[in-house]
Amino acid sequence: MAAKIKKGDRVILLTGKDKGRQGAVLSVNPKEGRVVVQGLNMVQRHVRPTQVDPQGGIKHKEAPVQVSNVAVVDSKGKPTRVGFRVEDGKKVRYAKTTGEVING
Repeated sequence: MAAKIKKGDRVILLTGKDKGRQGAVLSVNPKEGRVVVQGLNMVQRHVRPTQVDPQGGIKHKEAPVQVSNVAVVDSKGKPTRVGFRVEDGKKVRYAKTTGEVING
């Protein structure tokens, strides 16, 4: 199946502690059906001191989110579903709410 959400897309969280907040997709893992969104779903990890990071301590990082819990943001700032259509011989993604082509 074609990727409806890609790296760099602006998405909004539909559920969870960060519901309604927006961010850019940092990575997509289609095998597990998860995406990592910049600045959202932050978790704390206790990191042991190493040569690379001699301080160690508690670090904050983004945790993956189920792809079904995010939606692409359209030009009006609203969540939208993604569809596919052929324009000029190329398959493109478009926002179902506005009908505009999504870059990427």
